[in-house]
Amino acid sequence: MKVKDGITGLVVGDALGVPVEFTSKEVLDENPVTGMMGNGTYSMPKGTWSDDSSMTLATMQSIVQKDGIDYEDIMNEFSLFVHEDKYSQYHTFDYGNTTINAIINFDNGIDALKCGGAGERDNGNGSLMRILPMAFIHGIDYKSIENVSALTHAHERSKIACVLYIEIARSMLSEKLEISEHIERACEKIKEHYDGSDELVHFKRIFENDLDEVESSGYVMKTLECVLNCLLTTSCYKDAVLKAVNYGRDTDTVGAICGGLAGIYYGFDDIPSEWIEDIPQIDDVFGLCEDFENFCKK
Repeated sequence: MKVKDGITGLVVGDALGVPVEFTSKEVLDENPVTGMMGNGTYSMPKGTWSDDSSMTLATMQSIVQKDGIDYEDIMNEFSLFVHEDKYSQYHTFDYGNTTINAIINFDNGIDALKCGGAGERDNGNGSLMRILPMAFIHGIDYKSIENVSALTHAHERSKIACVLYIEIARSMLSEKLEISEHIERACEKIKEHYDGSDELVHFKRIFENDLDEVESSGYVMKTLECVLNCLLTTSCYKDAVLKAVNYGRDTDTVGAICGGLAGIYYGFDDIPSEWIEDIPQIDDVFGLCEDFENFCKK
């Protein structure tokens, strides 16, 4: 079940990164993450996921309960995550400024598709981290992916980054190719579809596979470059997500975004079973994955 592969990969990568979020690469070089840990940055138990997984699960739940994409309902589920701890194992402890501003807009009665920030400084990775469910929906168009991003992150750069990520995931779901080939195929589609957009200059390093020097940060382009570097320079799920987390800084999000693609590419059985077993409420995730897979088969 490919939904289970990708979403479990995302949740595990997220939980690996939670205890060391904001830690520098230099510190992690000296004391790297090698497995699932507790405590750390937020003093949470081992296997705790963050907003990355919560908002991904919220998106999936909305689509299942509405039998399709309903932007107002997705935003309502995001609001329940923030205000009522829904989709958190314990309590909500982490979300970005652009995301919370969009949710406040929604709470104040603004239409869902007008809530997201569209300024230059709104290009964090908060929509990229939760966009993976779109990859599994047959026939979904670019506009729908852009709209799901725009619920919180409405700048064109963030929307293109989400579409590129989904195209890479789609390629992995449909073809047996090397990771570099999946990325190349997706890049060609993006360049063609967004031809003429001034935003494509920000994707130049990805288009040219100039990813030897990357860094982890909350900026959507830095995040995507870091994730692709980790996928291109490793050969299994474990190594990919550990490399992502050990880049430091935005460890949970880079781990989640990398883990989603690595889970799809390498499969559920390549995710260390002991890491999966360390995730509280993982059976609830599996149940939602099954429901979402059934929706996608319709």
